[in-house]
Amino acid sequence: MRVDGVYISSVGVYLPEWVSVDDAEGIGDEQRAEFKAGGLTGTHVAGDTPAVDMAVAAARSAIERSTATTETLDGHIHGSVYYQVPEGAYAPGYILRELGTGNIASFDIQQGCNGMLGALQVAIGQLTGAAKSEHVLITTASNFSSPQFNRWKDFGTNSIYSDGAAAAVVNGTGGFAQVRSLNSGTLHELEAWHRGQESLLPPRGGETNHFNLGERSQYFVDNVMELPRLFESFFKFDLGIINDSLVDAGLTASDITKVVTINVDNRMIEQALMRPLGIPSDRLCAEYGAKVGHSGGADMFITLEHLARTGGLEPGDNVLLTSQGPGWICSSAVLTVVEQPSWSDAQ
Repeated sequence: MRVDGVYISSVGVYLPEWVSVDDAEGIGDEQRAEFKAGGLTGTHVAGDTPAVDMAVAAARSAIERSTATTETLDGHIHGSVYYQVPEGAYAPGYILRELGTGNIASFDIQQGCNGMLGALQVAIGQLTGAAKSEHVLITTASNFSSPQFNRWKDFGTNSIYSDGAAAAVVNGTGGFAQVRSLNSGTLHELEAWHRGQESLLPPRGGETNHFNLGERSQYFVDNVMELPRLFESFFKFDLGIINDSLVDAGLTASDITKVVTINVDNRMIEQALMRPLGIPSDRLCAEYGAKVGHSGGADMFITLEHLARTGGLEPGDNVLLTSQGPGWICSSAVLTVVEQPSWSDAQ
């Protein structure tokens, strides 16, 4: 999908206390060493701070940095990952009430770690379509501090789950980065990869919903699709989505100056993305994100905010963003940096 006249006005982030892998409980020296070999040195832990409150904090920062106000926002899309509010409640309603916005349209999209690019895709439709929106807020947040979840062990050594939030104000009038293209797809033959053999019915009796994605993934590999074919399937699919976004932006891989992905083992990104595309590894902006940990759907916008705030982006830079989620979903966007934002430390 080629995109014209849509801009990222601002980005806001909230990150709680950082914890080093050296201080992680329940893992051994071998696992610590494997984390560090992939660039994963720690993660952020929110404790008793709810995900939606972190989303509110990130949103306030984004709004303050933008040309919008809480009164001029006319759309909100929230990307939910893991627990947000009690079953039957509505996370975007909580966020908007806390922000003090008008009674604007809102959507809660459940695309897991693909949430922010999914939200951006909906925002593009609101800005360029019949809704004729002018300022759209997108948010996501996660708190994985739960006895049903072990951020250090449940996903092997490819990632460490992090608590945190990101928000952005998207508009049609101007910002520090222009959205050039965005494409998404769903490789549904891998749907059971994140479902395993879990029941499709609500919990009965004493059952609980344990967030056991590691066990579900192992079941899929053992019983449905062997690991080599699984990797080949989603690597090929993801690269196709990325290529579509490059073509729609009128660019080639050689034109990309920055690559921002979800925060996983850097070696995995190099193998799955950088080498096949022929993009030099020094264009991968992964060092900061690896220290943050994998914060659900917020990863790319946490890194984007860091780059913009610290002077890591220059006008003319073409930035490739790509993320994935259960289903199997993949989205990819291309941005072109227009200017250093007013909130940059480099100004």
